Amino acid sequence: MVQIYAIITIMSTFIPDKTLFIRMSSIGDIILTTPALRSFKKKFSRSRLDFIVRREFAELLRHNPYIDNLYEFNTQTGLAGLQKLCERLKPAGYDLIVDAHNNLRSRYLRKRVPSRKTVRINKRIIPRFFLVNFKWQIYKDNVHVVDRYMEPLRSFGVVNDNKGLELHIPRETTANIAGKFRKIKSERTTIAALCPSAKHYTKRWLKEYYVELAGKLVKDFNAYIIMLGGPEDRAYCEDMRRLIGEEHVINVAGEVTLLQSAAILDHCDVVVTNDTGLMHIAVARQRNVVAIFGSTVKEFGFFPYGLNSTVVEHPDLPCRPCTHIGLHKCPKKHFRCMKEVTPDMVFDAVRRYVDID
Repeated sequence: MVQIYAIITIMSTFIPDKTLFIRMSSIGDIILTTPALRSFKKKFSRSRLDFIVRREFAELLRHNPYIDNLYEFNTQTGLAGLQKLCERLKPAGYDLIVDAHNNLRSRYLRKRVPSRKTVRINKRIIPRFFLVNFKWQIYKDNVHVVDRYMEPLRSFGVVNDNKGLELHIPRETTANIAGKFRKIKSERTTIAALCPSAKHYTKRWLKEYYVELAGKLVKDFNAYIIMLGGPEDRAYCEDMRRLIGEEHVINVAGEVTLLQSAAILDHCDVVVTNDTGLMHIAVARQRNVVAIFGSTVKEFGFFPYGLNSTVVEHPDLPCRPCTHIGLHKCPKKHFRCMKEVTPDMVFDAVRRYVDID
């Protein structure tokens, strides 16, 4: 007992002068690190805080005031690129490395970049494995990933400030987007963002359901619909735009950056989204969020981290969850987890956030 107390005392008095965070991807995961970054910097305000992220997601952190140096890794460079990155990092002489990814690349980095101490996230892989494969609920808690990122920092006296997610956008970006919304706001009662796509099929609510929902929003709330997504979602969203009615919809999927997408969300009264990175961006911008979960469940820790959010899901299917990241098809071939989440169910959730007066 005395030894444990001594270890805790030593850890709590450890003051890192230089700290390296590692979280390579993806959109949501990176945004979910922001409370840890902010809380860490508040505790160690004089500490240099560096961050490694994949190049395609770097804009999410480029304007974060708590990061001193942002290292952008190009995955196309492979092992040679990792080795080169290690050589860049070695002279820093880090006191602490926080591995918030804990995958092959991050393990390679933390083993080859010298540091006094190294900590890593607990992904709870074993409970996740049993829940996905055997439907055994052995999670002892329902800890959000945000708090999982905080866990390895607690021994250094860092606590969650409970101020939520954040995403910093340059002023010129927000001003440019705001100018484009003035006319829309003068003509429409409600602006709703739809984020209908996802990398994996089993995370996608049905296209025809999104179309039906949009029709209800237009009819009942005089809504203007913003379709958001990446370049690979452009055609998918364009097809939906035609079905909804082009005069009621603008499709910006693939035409705007992640930060521009966030600035657009600032003008939306409600965001309807699948379990994707855009869901977390919307939460970071303090939007009202209605999230639709199919093959994944909240126990994995990626549910919306905010009070102004609702998760709509099918709670009683014995085959859920079938994956923790999504699949290219339904293993049972019935896709009930999404088919039985009806447009009326989602519409009822949206009504809570839309002013109908």
